[in-house]
Amino acid sequence: MADQQKIHPVPDVEAPPEASPSAPLVPLATSKSDTGDPVEQHPLNSQSHGPSPVKHSTAPKKRRSCCCRCMCWTLSLLLLLIVILGIIVGILFLVFRPKLPKYSIDGLRVTQFDLSSVNSSLSASFDVNITARNPNKRIGIYYDGGSHITVWYNETQLCEGALPKFYQGHRNTTVLVLPMTGQVQNGTVLLTALQQQQQMTGNIPLMLRAKQTVRVKLGSLKLMKMKFRIRCRLVVNALSANNAIRISSSSCSFRLRL
Repeated sequence: MADQQKIHPVPDVEAPPEASPSAPLVPLATSKSDTGDPVEQHPLNSQSHGPSPVKHSTAPKKRRSCCCRCMCWTLSLLLLLIVILGIIVGILFLVFRPKLPKYSIDGLRVTQFDLSSVNSSLSASFDVNITARNPNKRIGIYYDGGSHITVWYNETQLCEGALPKFYQGHRNTTVLVLPMTGQVQNGTVLLTALQQQQQMTGNIPLMLRAKQTVRVKLGSLKLMKMKFRIRCRLVVNALSANNAIRISSSSCSFRLRL
């Protein structure tokens, strides 16, 4: 039997090559939408339900920085003004060399110190000699009106008066004679206390208080009004009318207030 002829398949050269498997056009875990664009499918797991990250706003920081800048500028301006004012005051002090005025009580005369027989009131009238000294070379002092001067024995006001309105120039000494009058209601009690004081110590302590408004003149420049208070402690040998009153001691303190 003749050998059967073997037929071997011959590959078709003109046939297109078989396409090899490739990656899918649509990625896994996505689905195709009606428009043809893939829609990503997020897997449902525990992380997808977690809190979303918090976004911090920068607005408060900007406000704080603006407030800090404004505060720094304000403090810098205040400091600059203080420095400038200090320099001006220092220059004025070096140029004018200001000194406080001095006051003293050099004399006291009692013109009336009588007890009324009608209502037991005591009428008192004093003439007080006050010496005011201005030791400054380039500073003058204007004494304005509205002053008030009182004389006290312990807590009892004996009489009152006022300084006249005048100008005191450079290195000037002015002697003022101030008439002062007053009336005390409980005159009998006051006279008894004065007699006991004189018998025990041989003298009578008094207090003079003054309130005055002044204006300081630096060269040709007048400054604002200032107020000062004077307290003078003096000791006299007696308080009786038409007698020579001797002042044993006298000391005055000065206090200035803007």
